[in-house]
Amino acid sequence: MAKKRFIDTRDQSFFGNYIYDQVVPQDHFLRLLNQIIEWERFTDKLLELYGGGAEYGRPPFNPTQILKMCLLAFFYNLSERQIEVFVNENLPAKYFVGLGLDQKAPDHSTLSVFRSRLVKGGNLNIFEELLGEIIGIAKQSGVKFGSIQVIDSVHSEANVNTSKDQGRKGGGQEPRDPDAKWGVKGKQKYKNQQGNDVHQIKYFYGYKAHVSMNAENNLITSLEVTSGEAYDGHHFCSLVDHDLSQKLPIATYAADRGYDDGNNHFHLQDHNLNSAICLKDNRTKKKDSNKQIWLEMVQTAAYKAGRKERYKIERKFGDAKQNHGLGRCRYLGLLGFGVQAYFTAIALNLKRIVKLQTGVGLKTRCPALI
Repeated sequence: MAKKRFIDTRDQSFFGNYIYDQVVPQDHFLRLLNQIIEWERFTDKLLELYGGGAEYGRPPFNPTQILKMCLLAFFYNLSERQIEVFVNENLPAKYFVGLGLDQKAPDHSTLSVFRSRLVKGGNLNIFEELLGEIIGIAKQSGVKFGSIQVIDSVHSEANVNTSKDQGRKGGGQEPRDPDAKWGVKGKQKYKNQQGNDVHQIKYFYGYKAHVSMNAENNLITSLEVTSGEAYDGHHFCSLVDHDLSQKLPIATYAADRGYDDGNNHFHLQDHNLNSAICLKDNRTKKKDSNKQIWLEMVQTAAYKAGRKERYKIERKFGDAKQNHGLGRCRYLGLLGFGVQAYFTAIALNLKRIVKLQTGVGLKTRCPALI
């Protein structure tokens, strides 16, 4: 077997670690992240996506360095072009990637090619493995996982001008993003001219990320992506199964009324798990005796505890949208949205692990890019 060869980034030169030790604060988020995560554990897995495996042909950048640059783009909500400039001009970022001070960062096209390698074959399996690896690292490093898990979905607007898209369709052209679909994101309450309360349904055009999060540590443990019209309740059981495969100490699942489906309750019962799914009125207010089982459920300690934890996932979604760009799609297509959703989840988890382990948070506002 030939020796693996990578581009020499001169991080061990005089223009590497020695100067970084002087100028990058010891408590900087990116320095701490480098210390907590053993990044080289990802190299062999990522090299499987390379034709020559870094043994033959032109030496590539170490794929872990490219992975770090992609994560930086999601930490700071920057595009591939912006993150190239950012890494070249920001010393902590260059240190995190593992470049010497005089070494240029991989260009944006390298990041695009790397992203294409990750989804070669048309699936997101490598991202699911990476997310699972991060959860495993959290467990090994002593992060505590609680018994309550929260499931919900978050929507993202497609990178499409819907008015122009209608004109495109009228002209017989394909839509800009054929995978995106219209979905419902909730109801808006307002008063009409007569002073009466009116409820208006709000729609969006795009995609959904279906997420399972541990309420104790706020780490995202499972993720699925769909187009915007998907029914949330149909993705509950698969998220539960994925959580259980990771051997997490889960006893209760909480979710909103959109997941109040008999199959979901029975799935939890089959796995000896407690349900804290918010119940619809037609279960608790119907006039026959079948409602008794639901009335008893809402009085259990597990149901009440789960309901109290459900708000945390909304806070996580707010962070993802406001600070990491999940409110609008970066790329076109369901596969592209899956890349964005998984990278965002991994970035959120890494940010949370560093916070739990060191108390240091990520300052998401980066210096202005010229």
